[in-house]
Amino acid sequence: MMHLNDDRLFPSDPTERGIARALYAGIRDLPLVSPHGHTEPRWYAENANFPDPARLLIVPDHYIFRMLFSQGVRLEDLGVPTVDGAPVETDGRTIWRLFAKNYYLFRGTPTRMWLDHTFATLFGLDELLTEANADRFYDHIAALLETDGFRPRALFERFNLEVISTTDGALDDLKWHRMIRDSGWNGRVVPAYRPDAVVDPDFEGFLGNLDKLADISGADTGTWSGYLDAHRQRRAYFKSYGATSSDHGHPSAATANLSSQEAGPLFDKVRTGKADAAERALFRAQMLTEMARMSIDDGLVLQIHPGSFRNHSPAMLRRFGRDKGFDIPQRTDYVGALKPLLDAVGTEPGLSIVLFTLDESTYARELAPLAGVYPSLKLGPPWWFHDSPEGMMRFREMATETAGFYNSVGFNDDTRAFPSIPARHDVARRVDCAFLARLVAEHRLNADEAHEVAKDLAYNLVKSAYRL
Repeated sequence: MMHLNDDRLFPSDPTERGIARALYAGIRDLPLVSPHGHTEPRWYAENANFPDPARLLIVPDHYIFRMLFSQGVRLEDLGVPTVDGAPVETDGRTIWRLFAKNYYLFRGTPTRMWLDHTFATLFGLDELLTEANADRFYDHIAALLETDGFRPRALFERFNLEVISTTDGALDDLKWHRMIRDSGWNGRVVPAYRPDAVVDPDFEGFLGNLDKLADISGADTGTWSGYLDAHRQRRAYFKSYGATSSDHGHPSAATANLSSQEAGPLFDKVRTGKADAAERALFRAQMLTEMARMSIDDGLVLQIHPGSFRNHSPAMLRRFGRDKGFDIPQRTDYVGALKPLLDAVGTEPGLSIVLFTLDESTYARELAPLAGVYPSLKLGPPWWFHDSPEGMMRFREMATETAGFYNSVGFNDDTRAFPSIPARHDVARRVDCAFLARLVAEHRLNADEAHEVAKDLAYNLVKSAYRL
C-alpha cells in the first residue's frame, strides 16, 4: 500500500511540525510558475494524447535511466533512441515492466518521491509500484492517457500552471510557439533563448550553425559586429513570443571583458576553426558578458547554468547523443570567474542575472556573498543533482544568512518530465515551510512574517525575478 503522508518533509519536532503545517496550508494551492524547464512546446501546440506510460514517464527522463544504467540496465532496453538509428526496445509495456522490476533502486531518492506523488495524485494509484503489479499500473495509466482529460493542455490547467517556459535553441523557428499563440488557447507557454549551439565553439556543428544563424537572422555572421547583431535579432524574435529570459549552459562560469579590438580577431579565429582550446574558452567567457550587455538593452533575464562536465562518456555520446545522463558536476569558481562581467556591468540598473551551481561548496563562500551585494545577481534554486529535500535545505541553511530570502528567485522545476512538475513544486514548498518553521520556533522570525516569506518563496519571487 502506498500512502502519501500529509506531514511528509515536515520536521519531526511536534512544535515545528505544527508551524510547518500552518505555513504550508497558506501556500499549497498557489498557482505554479515554471520559468525554466525542458518540456516540449510541441505538446501544448498539437495537444495530442501522450503515446503510452513508458514514453511519458521513462524514455525522456535522464534521472530515471541514468540510475537504471548504473545498475546494468541497457539504455536500448529502456527505449532510448540511438544516434545511428540502431534498434532499441519500442514496446512500452516491456519497458515499463523492466522499470517496475527495478523500481526499488530509487528508494530514498527525489525521483522516487516525484514518481510516487505522480502515481497517487495524478493517476489515482494507491499501491507501491512493483514487478507484480506492473501491468495493472501500465493498463490504468494507459487508459487515462487516452482520455481528453490527460492531454497536455488539460494537464497544464489541472496542474494550476500559470506560465511555463520552454528552452529553445537560437536557431529554432518557434513554430510550436506560433501554433500555440494562434490556437487561441489561454495557457501561457513562452520560450527561453538558449544560444549554446552558436556560442560554444566546441558544440557539435558550431561552424555550420553560424551559417544557419546568418540565414535566419539576415545578419553577416562572418564579422564580429554582424554576429552580435544576429543575436540581437534572434533575442527580439524570442521576445515577440513572450520570452523573458535567456539561458546559458557553459562548462564554467568564466567571463571576459575584451575590447572590440581584441574580441574581433578572437571571433575571426573561432569562425575559421583555428582557435585553440584556451581561445575557445575565452570566446565563451566573452559571450557571457556580451549577453549581459544585451540583457541591459532588451530586458531578458540572464540565466547561467555552469559547472557540468557534459557528456562525460564519449562512447555513450557517440551511441545516444547529448543529455543522456552522463553529465557530472565539477568544481566551479564564481568570485574570480564572474569578476570581468561584474566589473563591466554588475551594478548596471535593470540587469538581472540568475546564478545556478552544481558545486554546493560555493553557496556560503562565494554565491551568497556575491548575490548579497551585487544588485544584478540572484541565486537560482538548488539545481539538478541537488533538486532534493536535502539539497534544498542545505541551500537555505548556507545561503540565507548572507543573501537573505530576497536575493533568491523562488523555485523552478527545470524538468523534461511534465507530470512531475506538481510533485517538484510540492517538495520545494514543503521544505521551505520546514525551514521557516524552525526560524519561528526559535523566535528568529515571527509567524506573520513567515507566512509572507512562504508565499514569496512559492510564488511572488519567481514572478518578479523572471519578469513574468
